[in-house]
Amino acid sequence: MNYIDVFNGDADGLCALVQLRRNKPLDSYIITGIKRDINLLKQVDDGTDSYITVLDISFEKNVSDVERLLEDGASIDYIDHHKTGELIQHPELQLSIDLNANTCTSLIIDKRLGGRYRAWAITAAYGDNLLEKATELGKQSGFSDSELLVMKKLGILLNYNGYGANVDDLFFNPANLFEKLRHFDTPFEFLEQEKATYKVLEEGYQQDIILAEQAPVIHETADTAVIELPNEVWARRVSGVFGNDLANKYPDRAHAVITKKVDGSYLVSVRAPLNRKLGADELVSQFPTGGGRKAAAGINSLPAKMLEQFVSALDMQFKS
Repeated sequence: MNYIDVFNGDADGLCALVQLRRNKPLDSYIITGIKRDINLLKQVDDGTDSYITVLDISFEKNVSDVERLLEDGASIDYIDHHKTGELIQHPELQLSIDLNANTCTSLIIDKRLGGRYRAWAITAAYGDNLLEKATELGKQSGFSDSELLVMKKLGILLNYNGYGANVDDLFFNPANLFEKLRHFDTPFEFLEQEKATYKVLEEGYQQDIILAEQAPVIHETADTAVIELPNEVWARRVSGVFGNDLANKYPDRAHAVITKKVDGSYLVSVRAPLNRKLGADELVSQFPTGGGRKAAAGINSLPAKMLEQFVSALDMQFKS
């Protein structure tokens, strides 16, 4: 049997797989990439005699490859929380999908494992900007405020590392970062043993956030704001976590962080208002290459000529 683990390269995907492989160690083939690289099942050439675990990537964007791999004879365990499109049924397909805006893939895994590696699940929830949910679960689980702060910081940094136009933009390839994380039952053990890794991410994050906070706001209403970042490596890295930061500072407002790309188009990160976490997926689905979930979504390549249309749609979607 060939074991293949396919996961989103952000905090949620990483922490989900860490939980699974701490619970059931496997010598598996790893497939991952930048956060926006969600058509990952295309990289599985053949599903023959394979057990494939899929974590934190949209079923809607991968359904054709799910069908192809099932036809090859694969068994697939698909765990996610993004917009699904039409689901399919197959005896060798197990679906654990929850579209609730206050959950993430790692929290779905946490339920499956009975909270065995809960600190990783909480770390992921913080990374996915589910701050209230993460704090509530953490306090219920007996973690101190200082421990929760540690998990929050790590979750944000793991998420930050997933953003970029390609793996070269990142400080760590998510596959390599997973190899660093997988040896530890808790984030606290990881931080004790991997101080240098944490330092690289922390310093990079602080530098990039300072630059992002100086970026121009090109559109602003009582309900929405659009911030434009330049075609720079630091901007591609920070776009998602900067969107989360804005959402936390202005919880009644929706935000779009648009980052200029080499070809003149825009990479777009959308955050619904924290106080009504709905509509981000509906907004981006109106545009080519859009996808995501109710609270947070994105567009991989928005043509410059469609920017005005996008801003109008943003205002319409989130008008209070």
